[in-house]
Amino acid sequence: MRSAFALFLGLITFSAELTAAPANYDVITYGGTPAGIAASIHAARDGARTLLIEPTKHVGGLSTSGINTAESEHMLAWTIGGFADEFYRRMGRYYEQNKELLTYPHKDKRLDTLYFFESSVAEKTYLEMLKEAGVEVRYGASVDTVRKDGLKIVAITLTDGTELSAKAFVDASYEGDLMARAGVRYAVGREAGSEFGEEAAGIRFDKTPRKARTVDAQGNLLPGISAWAKDLKEGEAHRAPMNYNFRLTVAKDHQLQVPIPSPKNYDASRYALLAGWLRDQAAQKKPVKLADLIDLYERRNGKFELNNKQSAIISLGHFGGQFDWPDAGYAQRAQIYEDHLNYTLGLLYFLANDPAVPANVRSEMKSLGLHKDEFTDNGHLPYQLYVREARRMRGAYVMRQQDVQTERRKPDSIGMSSHFIDCHHVQRVAVSPDAFVNEGRIWRMGYANQIPYRAITPKAEECANLLVPGAASYTHVAFCTLRLESTWMIVGHAAGLAAAEIARKGIPAQTVDVPALQKKLQAQGQVVDFLPGKPEKCEHLNGPPEF
Repeated sequence: MRSAFALFLGLITFSAELTAAPANYDVITYGGTPAGIAASIHAARDGARTLLIEPTKHVGGLSTSGINTAESEHMLAWTIGGFADEFYRRMGRYYEQNKELLTYPHKDKRLDTLYFFESSVAEKTYLEMLKEAGVEVRYGASVDTVRKDGLKIVAITLTDGTELSAKAFVDASYEGDLMARAGVRYAVGREAGSEFGEEAAGIRFDKTPRKARTVDAQGNLLPGISAWAKDLKEGEAHRAPMNYNFRLTVAKDHQLQVPIPSPKNYDASRYALLAGWLRDQAAQKKPVKLADLIDLYERRNGKFELNNKQSAIISLGHFGGQFDWPDAGYAQRAQIYEDHLNYTLGLLYFLANDPAVPANVRSEMKSLGLHKDEFTDNGHLPYQLYVREARRMRGAYVMRQQDVQTERRKPDSIGMSSHFIDCHHVQRVAVSPDAFVNEGRIWRMGYANQIPYRAITPKAEECANLLVPGAASYTHVAFCTLRLESTWMIVGHAAGLAAAEIARKGIPAQTVDVPALQKKLQAQGQVVDFLPGKPEKCEHLNGPPEF
């Protein structure tokens, strides 16, 4: 696997289809996420000379790093329009042409064709679309500094020393690094419930404590336990976002496998909580399966996607490990990245080898391997850590829980979202030496809601030529409906068109003609309004009870 320092510090300079990129552009997009790809392609299609900067060596964000679904399982499919729909339909045609379809438990077979895919196919599709649109792509360097003239960004300097200028900028990164360096105000972590009047905001304890030893022989909290519950108060603000994890792609068929590598720094004590719980289950003669600990989703062509399991005693989500990521510098992020990788590989090694683990679980874990056809230049491990949430801009309008549940109509709509309010846990906190409670989970019914242009626009007094479709202006609770790769493509589509307009006319982002933008978006298949006869509530979709 490549060095994390190369990943985040930009020590590798690699460029696609250009050796010395010109310094001046109409639009520069930072972050080759799905939002950044959509923005870049639509800016270029609208006539803007566009550069896409991706700090790693691969575009696509989590769509090409292990998340192989559009998340339509918990969305209203009719809200997925514009570039997102184009992207999924293009992959659907690929699978139809190649006769490589699996059977999925959906009544609507359109979902099987369009919304489930492979990381390698997603990357191939993205790269084809970028090339067709004439977007230049620069890999391997991160934004270092931002130079402004008054309210206008004039140029950015990358970590490899390159200075690039443009008339308009789009920050499509998960972290909002360009936005932050441009002096735009933002939030990190979770707001208190009182700040925006949000019922689901702030610290949230699960209703049911879990029985497991939480302290060692000296009374110190075990690894993975962040604090004592008595030191936290329900509804108060908290500095950390939801947990992060890697979305590994594995295979059950031995002919499709390569071995899962051992961690560089294995420490069995990191999993002491799990070991104690497993011993308790064995003493009580309660059976345990691997599926009780890790979610394993079947995808295409013998591939399975590993994910954090919400109800597990411990899981791939590195609870507490994400606390410092949003505002960390690149060197510190590299350390956090390596810590997550060691935690993940260590957990899988523990499940396959530790004597505290039941024999049937060890056997099942040993039967899995990384899929040999994915991430072939990266040790078959995903390129990116799943950063579900980091910074969030405080822009011209802040989307709140009310905006995604009850006050869902916006006159300056640029797209639709409909996913459940879905926040993974943030941390485990000890209730007693023998019990803990998970904290931070939100699961609320999804409703179709309009995404306002103002939510991707900084305040006029902070920056004039920047749009932020990634770390957009949402509270933590509302952000849980935006943080999907499919929804980010929807927002990125609009940001790209708006950026091209800003560059072409030399106008502030806040003065873009939104009705004209809406008409252009609709002509390109974007859904910006509620549709007659279409459901506005995701009640037909399966999901656990709200909490």
